[in-house]
Amino acid sequence: MTDNTQLDPKKYGRPDNERVIPFMKISVPAAIISILLTVASIFFITTKGLNLGLDFTGGVSAELNYSKPVQATDVTAALAQAGFKDSVVQTLGSNRDLMVRMPVQEHAEAADLTKEITAAAQLPGNKAEVHKVDVVGGQVGNELYLRSGGAVALALLLMLVYVTIRFEFKLAMGAVLSLFHDIIVTLGIFALMQWPFDLTVLAAILAIIGFSLNDNIVVSDRIRENFRKIRGAEPVEIINIALTETLRRTVHTSMTLLLVVLAMMFLGGDGLKWFSVAMFVGVFVGTYSSIYIGTAFALWRGLNRQDFIV
Repeated sequence: MTDNTQLDPKKYGRPDNERVIPFMKISVPAAIISILLTVASIFFITTKGLNLGLDFTGGVSAELNYSKPVQATDVTAALAQAGFKDSVVQTLGSNRDLMVRMPVQEHAEAADLTKEITAAAQLPGNKAEVHKVDVVGGQVGNELYLRSGGAVALALLLMLVYVTIRFEFKLAMGAVLSLFHDIIVTLGIFALMQWPFDLTVLAAILAIIGFSLNDNIVVSDRIRENFRKIRGAEPVEIINIALTETLRRTVHTSMTLLLVVLAMMFLGGDGLKWFSVAMFVGVFVGTYSSIYIGTAFALWRGLNRQDFIV
């Protein structure tokens, strides 16, 4: 950048005299709120624990096909009446094809389970056929749980390396801290409310990481650009200008994603319910953290124009 645009240090605003929102003016209260939210989330995760789904605890899954369209609630009631408690029934593309998941049934082998589930799933005037029954042991589910945690940790490490190479280490540390904050707060809410945590929620966590990182990268790119082209401004002014300039893009992106998430939440059925809930929480938390954790941390670490001189 060779633009030598001058900014009057006595005036808080952009060179074109447009209003700049003083985001960093409340950075200290926001940091306190973030710390309290993180501590509370860790407390709920360690004391109440996550309500792990069958993907992580082990269980039985079966695919059902009905001759006529059927409601998932009717199938759940029929299975409960036959002794299959805590069953989760989801549609597979149509109201005739269903997926049933339930805790491990210790009293029967897979072959016996096929017969028992077939008999239990029959509805008046609507014949059911079981196509496949899979049994996942608790040890396999626990291994999957540990591997999932490792995958999230590896993703954070690689993102730290990426942002460091592309921008600057102070911004990279802020971005990773904001991602960690997003994950912990989302998990803390799930632990507090005891909402089920399964593979779909884990997929939402990874999507939240991508969404929040993208927001951090857009802001970081504008911060770097403004540090290089605006002279005579304090770092806090540069960051406020960058956040103001990217605010419209952030609002449009977040609102568009929220509309999609709300559509999935109310129209996507049980299969997308908790994925949508996790994404709904993550959009708000991620948008907040990219401003008051990612950039605020870099400013606290002394981010200045010298960091971007090639």
